[in-house]
Formats: sequence, C-alpha cells, structure tokens
Amino acid sequence: MNHLLLLAAIVLILCILMNRIAAKLPIPSLLMFIALGMCFGENGFLRIPFNDYEMSEAVCSISLIFVMFYGGFGTNLKTARPVMARSFLLSTAGVVVTALLTGGAAHYLLGLGWQEGLLIGAVIASTDAASVFNVLRSKKLSLKNHTDSMLELESGSNDPISYMLTILMISLISGEEIFVPAMLAKQIIFGIVCGLLIGKAAVYIMDNIDFRMKQGRTVFVFAIVIAGYALASLIGGNGYLSVYLCGIFMGNGFIEDKKDMVRFFDIVTEIAQMVIFFLLGLLVTPAELPEVFLPALAVCLFMTFIGRPAAVFLVLRPFGASMAQIGLVSWAGLRGVASIVFSIYVVLADIPMTYNLFNLVFVIVLLSLAGQGTLLPAVAGKLKMIDKNANVLRTFNDYQEESEIAFIKIKVTPDHPFAGKKLKDVVMPPGFLAVLVFRGDLSITPNGGTRLYSGDLIVCAAPAFEDRENLTLHEVSIGKNHRWRDKMIRELDQSSGVLIIMVKRGENILIPNGETKIYRDDVLVLRR
Repeated sequence: MNHLLLLAAIVLILCILMNRIAAKLPIPSLLMFIALGMCFGENGFLRIPFNDYEMSEAVCSISLIFVMFYGGFGTNLKTARPVMARSFLLSTAGVVVTALLTGGAAHYLLGLGWQEGLLIGAVIASTDAASVFNVLRSKKLSLKNHTDSMLELESGSNDPISYMLTILMISLISGEEIFVPAMLAKQIIFGIVCGLLIGKAAVYIMDNIDFRMKQGRTVFVFAIVIAGYALASLIGGNGYLSVYLCGIFMGNGFIEDKKDMVRFFDIVTEIAQMVIFFLLGLLVTPAELPEVFLPALAVCLFMTFIGRPAAVFLVLRPFGASMAQIGLVSWAGLRGVASIVFSIYVVLADIPMTYNLFNLVFVIVLLSLAGQGTLLPAVAGKLKMIDKNANVLRTFNDYQEESEIAFIKIKVTPDHPFAGKKLKDVVMPPGFLAVLVFRGDLSITPNGGTRLYSGDLIVCAAPAFEDRENLTLHEVSIGKNHRWRDKMIRELDQSSGVLIIMVKRGENILIPNGETKIYRDDVLVLRR
C-alpha cells in the first residue's frame, strides 16, 4: 500500500513539473504524459507490468466525466451562439459521416469485415475536447469567424455520439437483440433530460440555500457532476451527454463563487488529463505497437485528409463557410482520450478483432496529436485564420470578462496634475475610466464635469493584466548588512532587468520611484 501511494505521489509530482516544461514545447503537452507512462511501463525504465483494462477503464471513465463537465461548464454560449447550429451538426451528423467513411476505409484498406471496420470508425469518430482545448489554450490560438468557438463546442459535445455508435456496434457484433432507434432515442432523450433537470435543480439550490461552509458550493457542484453521470447511466441515458449539458446550463447561469469553481475544476480537469494519459501510456506495451503501426497510419491518413474533411465540407459548406475555415476545422479534428477509452470498452466486451484495437487506436491518437496537434498553429497561420485582435480565452466561459477589469486608485495630492481640474480635462491612458471619487466621508459617482481636489481618492477601472507567464515576482527582505540598505532606488544597479515594483514598510505599501529610499526591514517586491 505504501509503495503504491509513494508511486502515485511521484507520478503526480513529475506530471505537474513536466506540465510547465511541456507548455514551452511545440508539441501538445499531453504527449509528454503518455511518454512518461510508457517510461514507467513494461518496456520502460521501471518495467512495471500493468495490463488491468478494467481498472484503466474505470479510472479513465471517471476522469472523462469531469473533462466533459468542464467542457460544458466552460462553453460560452453567448460567444458560441453564431456557430451553434454548425457545431451541433459537426458533433452529430459530422461524427456519423466520419464513422461511416472511416469504417469503409478500414474495410477496403485493411481487408476487415464491414462490422469490424464500422466499429473502428465509431471508436475514433469523435474529436477530443481535452486535446483541442489544450492546444487552443496553450498556444493562445484565436481564430477568425468564431472558429475557435466552433471547435470548442464541437469537441466538447461529440463524444456522446461516438460513445453511442460504439455501444451500438458492440451490441450488433456480439449478437444482442436490440432495437436501434429505441436504444439511440433512450440514450439521447434521457441524457438530455437528466442533464438539464439536474443542472437547473443545482442552480436553484445554490441560489436559495446558504451552505454555511467555505467552498461548500464548489463541493456541491463536484457531487452534482457525479450524480449527473450516474443517474443518467442508471436509467439507460448517456451519462457523458448528461454531464456536458449540465455543465453548459450551470456555466452560463449566475452562480455565486463561480470563479472559485472555475479554479477548482480547472485543476481537477488538468489532473484528470494527466492521469488519463499517464495511465494509458502505462497500459500500452510499446513492443506490440509496430505490428499495428502501418494499419493505424493508413486509417489516420485517411481520416486526416479524406474522412474528416469530407464530413466537415458536407456540414459547413451549406452555411457558406470559406474553404480556409473548412480546411482548418478539418485539420483540428484531434483524436484523444475518449477514443482510447472507447477502445477499452471493446476489449472488455471480448469482441474478436483482427488487430488489437487498443493498440491500433493508441497509435492513431499518438499520430493525430503529434501531427495535427503540433502543426495546428502553423496550419492556422498558413490559412490566414488567426485573429490577432481576439482573445481565445473569451471563447471559454472561464469568466475572463470579469477578471479582465481591475480597479486602480489614484490619490490626488496638492501638486498632482489632476488637482483642480474637471474630469473631462484630465488626460488618462486609453481604457481607464473613473468610476468613483472618495472625498472625505463622501463617495461621488463622477462625470465629465466633476472637479477633482487635493485629498480626493479616485477609483479607476482599467484592463487587468492576465498573461503572467513572463512575469515572475520575488520578495527581497532588507537586512542589516544588505547592500541596498539606505540607498535610493535610482542609485541601484538595475541593468540586469530587475525592477522594484512595490515596497512593504511595516503596515504600509509604497509604489516606489527613483527617489524612494530603502531602509532596514523593508520588503521589496521585484520583477526579474
């Protein structure tokens, strides 16, 4: 037991440390977690024998629940509304067309039976939300014509269709007597009803009940996610569709502490993705992959250059989409964790296959992530689909609209250039808006005619700085023998790129300038 706990801790630590490194690499970071799992696996450095498909399926399915929920929770319907119909068709009809074309290709290219070929097509028909979100966010890829919103909405909602097609083909091949229309209707209707009702009930409860517990709402939502999947699955509905719709309903409603929930589920989803890809890397046996490499390459090439583009063209062209947009959406059809999880379902169902389906799909996913994922920014640039004036994070409902505004205070001193002037005569930087003036015990809502006086405290709204990847802050305490003690800031050697942003002196916070003198016991906040 202790050995397993230690191993789990080491893996999580390595994944978290690698995540920072992976963000700077041109390849999708998820590939590194797969590689780490393979290093731990049977043919890796540690040679850990692991072939427990049942446990892998359980862990991956549970993790996928939170990935699906957060995909819905982060879907900004306001931004996605112009492309909602197209996204819906891509995630339904597009998946079906892709599955049929890929199944046919597997039949003719690999010499498989029709049912076996269509099963492969069903398993890998959907694009992967985790992979698409990962590339768009990590590369800050803002796309023209709401294409980023379309990809987000499509990838977040098409897994349920692929899941239903997979279950359908498993049932047909295993000889179960099923009525296909009734099965599909039950999966879709019960999934939709459960998702919307549970989401609505959750929002109502959070609006009307005081939880009297710090972060109680976040814990409540965590439980709701599990309930949304489990209830729908128990009554024969599609659990993934349920949690996705539940996430959409809750994410686009007003909920207190929503930012806390975003931070929590952002972390949960990140960890879930790490765990999934590490576990799948651990489960695979690299020595067995060469025998399925050529078949996987053939299927992957067909999907990338024929199957997916044909499905996207049939869906988007009637809406007047440009060929550049069709080309980019086609290329952005990344395969990922959902396809591998669905392949595990097939393995556990003991469906006889010509090739090891798990290994086949694993290689297809690797090729898709390594090829399409790595080249997606370059393809977007080549097709002139990058919108340099947009912020891709606004396509995600992670409340950037709220966090983009910061409040700044300006103290008007007797010699301040604002003193004695009307607000309309004050020159402020673009994007600044005076929203409140404190004058003694009075609070004034200002307008252009408001005159500013010495002693006023102006509160301004301004765009906040959110991209902190290249801004690292450090604290330096000034001790008795520190070389900066009793010097003015202008006297310091700051040629190395060090900038003193703030001085903490006792209970006071100072914004320094060149004449600010540094004393013993000061704490300096530096930007290196």
